[in-house]
Amino acid sequence: MMDVGIKGLVEAIHATPTQAVLYFSGGASQVVGWLMSVPGASSTVLEVTVPYSRMSMIQLLGQVPRQFSSRETAEQMALLAYNRALKLSKPGCPVLGVGFTGSLASTRLKLGDHRFHLSTRTSSRLSVSSVTLSKGLRTREQEERVSSLVLLKAIGNACEIPITIGSELTDSEVPDNLEKQFQEDEELQQLIDGQICFKVYPFSSEKDASNVERRIILPGSFNPLHDGHLKLLEVATSICGNGYPCFEISAINADKPPLTVSQIKNRVEQFQKVGKTVIISTQPYFYKKAELFPGSAFVIGADTAVRLVNPKYYGGDYDKMLEILLGCKNTGSTFLVGGRNVDGAFMVLEDINIPEELRDMFISIPAEKFRMDVSSTEIRNSRGM
Repeated sequence: MMDVGIKGLVEAIHATPTQAVLYFSGGASQVVGWLMSVPGASSTVLEVTVPYSRMSMIQLLGQVPRQFSSRETAEQMALLAYNRALKLSKPGCPVLGVGFTGSLASTRLKLGDHRFHLSTRTSSRLSVSSVTLSKGLRTREQEERVSSLVLLKAIGNACEIPITIGSELTDSEVPDNLEKQFQEDEELQQLIDGQICFKVYPFSSEKDASNVERRIILPGSFNPLHDGHLKLLEVATSICGNGYPCFEISAINADKPPLTVSQIKNRVEQFQKVGKTVIISTQPYFYKKAELFPGSAFVIGADTAVRLVNPKYYGGDYDKMLEILLGCKNTGSTFLVGGRNVDGAFMVLEDINIPEELRDMFISIPAEKFRMDVSSTEIRNSRGM
């Protein structure tokens, strides 16, 4: 039976809104059993991956690590798990990436130390811990238990839960801990540098994100945000019926220099003032957004829809256009299309020649429900910006 203290900690973890992806290899296997055997696991565990073989670890990391069982490898695993959790998590939920790599007792006598390294990553904190075990003190099963306890406590700490259980380490087995707290500017710079895939500012209080799986996303530069944007997302959300509405800004633009940290913060401030959630990503292309936000409904104007299905923007290759958009479709993505002025004429979805294979991917926003004739560019020009 599970220890009362362990069960209580797992219950407390499941009671938090945090959702986690766990990557671990070489130990701490009991953590999965503990997490999964207590009711509520589905609210916490998004995915567990065990890259146990050499090639599996290399494929996970995208490179050959300098050392398979090391602090650096555990930290890389946690960062990968964090980015994966961002993609899989419910809208608005805090996420956690967990990495663990160990070299514990085996069937053969180890020349080196028995040790393990673990790391947890949240939006604002990175924790790394290394433990060298007293060689010959425990069996493999006992080392599994100790490493599992230390990892479970680290997960609890990342979920900001008071920890009352012990680790069963001896006085000489002192963990070597490192913790880094990230300020907002550091998080945004990490995003611009490609370390994290997106950052969420959950300003909205319109609905409980824990009850919905799907995001309804209105992408744009929002320079500035205006009433037309707010109305468009409101109407799109009413058409979808069930979803978490949010805006999205890509810090990376296909035709312009990346946004700076200060520019991002200035644009984010607009959403804070109106209480609307905004996501900052690094993906300017919709096929990449679809990979980043699988199953989402993207809200676009008719002008954008025209470009999406125009082979001109795919090197003049119709088949390439079809292949890319079918890839978006396979992620569960859809496009809600609002009417826009295109070349001086007001255009709606029905005016666009959508390939038959893609038609069920596009949903019309009726002009009687929403019509936006003004753009952010026109507003900037009118303000002399």
